[in-house]
Amino acid sequence: MTTGAPAAALTAAQAALAAEHAAVYGYGVVGGRVDAARQAEATAAYAAHRARRDALARTVRDLGGRPAASAAAYTLPFAVPDAAAAVRLAAELEDRVAGVYSDLVRAAEGPLRREAAGALREAAVRATRWRGSGVAFPGLAERA
Repeated sequence: MTTGAPAAALTAAQAALAAEHAAVYGYGVVGGRVDAARQAEATAAYAAHRARRDALARTVRDLGGRPAASAAAYTLPFAVPDAAAAVRLAAELEDRVAGVYSDLVRAAEGPLRREAAGALREAAVRATRWRGSGVAFPGLAERA
């Protein structure tokens, strides 16, 4: 394994890949519970996360790593019995993805940093659409 900045970029890319695996799983739940009016939005987000996941697997290989495999299942942050909970889950998934892309932006350079910034922006926009409101600095945890 490499040291310094490339190692940090690989670690952050692996974390982003893991988050994308979880988002793909989570959107399977969202898609099964969301109202018909938002079904197309859930389907588009699912496809976007699958594409990002596949691109990150290539990135991890390019950085000299072995892409992390997805888990068979993921623990959801809360029960999703209805459409309202599915919308909350979608916003939560996007917030979590934005957080790991924020870390990748910080760790990467050049084209990878630009790609991570684009993914962060897309996750923030999707979170805003699901939630109905935005946050001041998407991808950054609130400091106490």
